[in-house]
Amino acid sequence: MAVRVRYAPSPTGDLHVGSARTVLFNWLYARRHGGTFVLRIEDTDLSRSSQAFAIGQQETLRWLGLQWDEGPEVGGPHGPYNQMARLGSYRDALDRLAASGAAYPCYCTPEELAARRQEARRQGVAPRYDGRCRHLSASERTRLEASGRRPAWRLRVPDDGETVVHDLVMGDVTFAHATLDDFVLVRSDTVPVYNFVVVIDDLAMEITHVLRGDDHLANTPKQIQVYRALGEEPPAFGHLPSVLAADRSRLSKRHGPVSVEEYRDQGLLPEAILNYCALLGWSPPDGREVMTLSEMVDAFDLGRVHRSGAVYDVEKLRWMNAQHLRRLTPAEVARRARPWLAQTGLAEADPQDEAAGTRRLEAVIGLVLERVQTLADLPGAIEYFYRAPSAYDLTGARKHFRAETAPLLRAAADAVEPLDPFNAETMEAAYRALADRLAIKAAALIHPTRLALTGRTVGPSLFALAALLGRETCTARLRAAAVHVEAGGDAVSG
Repeated sequence: MAVRVRYAPSPTGDLHVGSARTVLFNWLYARRHGGTFVLRIEDTDLSRSSQAFAIGQQETLRWLGLQWDEGPEVGGPHGPYNQMARLGSYRDALDRLAASGAAYPCYCTPEELAARRQEARRQGVAPRYDGRCRHLSASERTRLEASGRRPAWRLRVPDDGETVVHDLVMGDVTFAHATLDDFVLVRSDTVPVYNFVVVIDDLAMEITHVLRGDDHLANTPKQIQVYRALGEEPPAFGHLPSVLAADRSRLSKRHGPVSVEEYRDQGLLPEAILNYCALLGWSPPDGREVMTLSEMVDAFDLGRVHRSGAVYDVEKLRWMNAQHLRRLTPAEVARRARPWLAQTGLAEADPQDEAAGTRRLEAVIGLVLERVQTLADLPGAIEYFYRAPSAYDLTGARKHFRAETAPLLRAAADAVEPLDPFNAETMEAAYRALADRLAIKAAALIHPTRLALTGRTVGPSLFALAALLGRETCTARLRAAAVHVEAGGDAVSG
């Protein structure tokens, strides 16, 4: 049977990184086995579901590169692909269950159920529905409905025996029926519940494998009971390990950013997010960490998915992003970083020579790329190529802008000004010749020069960045720094 998997989100928020991992594993499994990846929107939670969130999650999946084969906007032979458009199929399935006696109406009110749960807790036993509406007569049901009560519908679960989940990740997990109560299929407001509709949808869409987070494992025996009551075979189940915070609690907003959209807005690449999510509970056989999506497809194997929870490490994610960033060409980085550059007004194209401005931007990016982790880091890393320093690093100034530094900066400016051609090689030669003439170490010129040109003490090769700044800019910044030191700014007498 051809593999068919699905991702079925509730559109109640942005795409959580744990959900992104679930999408990825389903997508990889489908691609690895030449199968079909279905997107289905579970929007029966009317109080929380939002079309805006549904559209937003779809946009995020496309941004990640995880396109679905069937689902919203794409279509397919098993639609519609949102649950509120499938209510008729749930009514038909309930009619089948009611006709066979597998489902029955329950007239207990929410207040009565809450009181019984409270009493069970007081007695120290696990709350569960006691089945009191199982055996109501037709006249009793008529009387309850005449009093204004509208029933929910429950599935009749066997009192004895057990359900074994043959889990592709966790192994066999056994649930005694004594721990399962007759759970609700359709609420009294006629809205069907998750454990019912997910079965009907998976049957209709011919899903063969359900890969989802292990927080759903407790739902699985209930869903298997629905399959059995309908006389159908359940799909294969695989429950993926939880994504945990550093304190090993379930990852949530209190730990910081948890949605893909937040990381996207922070300048992380989709390649890096997917790569990192892949390693949350799975590892390739060769132990690689940095992988492309196609390499993940080739290596993916459910047998290598871990059973224990995976700890989410933002610093590792940022490191991963830096690795993928450095695989891009400067031109591609410039294209992707355009929103961040536009926000700061940096590297705006010169309308007189747009091509030259583009070439310079790409050269600048190529020079600093080893020193940034995200696209959002880029404006700060290249700012001094487009604007003179508005301040100098204070620690660096105290160390390198001493009183005797001003004459050295002026001498450096005098040495740079006549260079023709002006490039990294000619500037370095001029600096070393000047250091020899002044009988000082080259570092005594290089460190204050870097601070004068960039306002910083660290960065890419001084002479390479100076070549991109240009002779006039370098000369002006050296002399401006000399004036700054002479005026007593950040200077320490020797």
